[in-house]
Amino acid sequence: MDQWLRNTNVVKVVALIIGILLWAVVRMDGGSLSGSTTSGTKEEKIWNVSVTPKYDTDQYYVELIDPAQVTVSISGRDSVLKKVMNSATYSIELDLTKVGKGDHVLPLNPVGFPSNVVVKVSPPSVRVVVDEKKNKSMPVTVNVTGIPAVGMKAGQPIIKPMQVTVAVPSGSYDAVESVRADVNVEKAQSAVSSKVKLVAYDKNGKPMEMATISPAVVDVEVPITSPFTMVPLQLKLVGEPPRGFAVASIRQSTDKVTVYGPQNVLDRLEFYEGPQVSLSDLKDSKDFTLAIPLLKDVKQLDPDKVTVSVSIVPSVTKTLEAIPLSIIGQNDGFDTKVVLPESGQMNLTVEGAPALIEKLKPQDVQAIVDVSNLPPGKHEVAVTWNLPTFVKKGPQQDFKATVEISAKQTQTQSAKPETGASGGAAAGTEAKPGA
Repeated sequence: MDQWLRNTNVVKVVALIIGILLWAVVRMDGGSLSGSTTSGTKEEKIWNVSVTPKYDTDQYYVELIDPAQVTVSISGRDSVLKKVMNSATYSIELDLTKVGKGDHVLPLNPVGFPSNVVVKVSPPSVRVVVDEKKNKSMPVTVNVTGIPAVGMKAGQPIIKPMQVTVAVPSGSYDAVESVRADVNVEKAQSAVSSKVKLVAYDKNGKPMEMATISPAVVDVEVPITSPFTMVPLQLKLVGEPPRGFAVASIRQSTDKVTVYGPQNVLDRLEFYEGPQVSLSDLKDSKDFTLAIPLLKDVKQLDPDKVTVSVSIVPSVTKTLEAIPLSIIGQNDGFDTKVVLPESGQMNLTVEGAPALIEKLKPQDVQAIVDVSNLPPGKHEVAVTWNLPTFVKKGPQQDFKATVEISAKQTQTQSAKPETGASGGAAAGTEAKPGA
């Protein structure tokens, strides 16, 4: 033996064999048996792993998972465990595809773990409550927040689409009160357009987190304009057709106009004075397209033009009889009466379109005598006529009336009482000579 050990070749062979054995030991994993507890196997715990439910989200809603988080124990080689701990490819799945509405206790399935690790889930099963979803069609309401720029006003929001579908658990179907979105128009000078996320609210005004809205986002445009009001459009008619012609009717394309401007200006508007329409020398019907003028401080009009259709026809005449004279401008301290004509009435020949004249009656016309600022006495005063629209006096008629103005009669004052001794003889008593 000693001679072998003194032989260098033998020592080299022995050393080579020992090296090969050590290399083989290193190559072995030392824990080759599954579940062994040799130095090559290790166990790790992963805490608070969320349970992931697998189900038809369009048809069902998961109300409860108890517990919602579990502990996962994994056993295997240290290098493999480190990879698992540093990755997020695994999950603990709860399969609900084969169950419906109700209260269930179901096992958990580890998913995404390597095949060479042992996985244990604690607890191995959980309680789950599943409810069916119901769809509810709801209008979209936009809450406009903020204040536009000075002198501007936010209009009615335009929403596309205006109606959406809200999916909620069947038990919460009646609780859905509204679907709303907020749009801020702070200091806006022009229309605000935005894509906004919708939120469903219950009857207490609280958001319903379990609600699914389709579509979840809508397009909203909030017009920003000056304050406005809508008032009647009043045309200004000047002149009249020549003799033998009359206005049968006047039609305008719009009888109202929307006026934009400062609120203090709008508050004073009862009507809007439109363009002037000249009727002079018209012998045929005519259409006028006229711009509506902008009054002072008015920023915009809608519409800004009006079409006026004037219908002209040959005129006819008619005599209205026994029209009473009306006195205006009387002084309360005087009596005023018409002395000529004695009847206090006059006849008048009127001219106009046949359709208007045919229906005209004496009570539709007013004969006016103005005695304003006249002193007591007799006066000849011109008679003026208040006639319906598009009706005029017939030719060669000049009317005058005579009025008499006198002071009102007052009651005769009572006789004065007799005087006493110091006052001399009583009134009406003749004094005798020598008395």
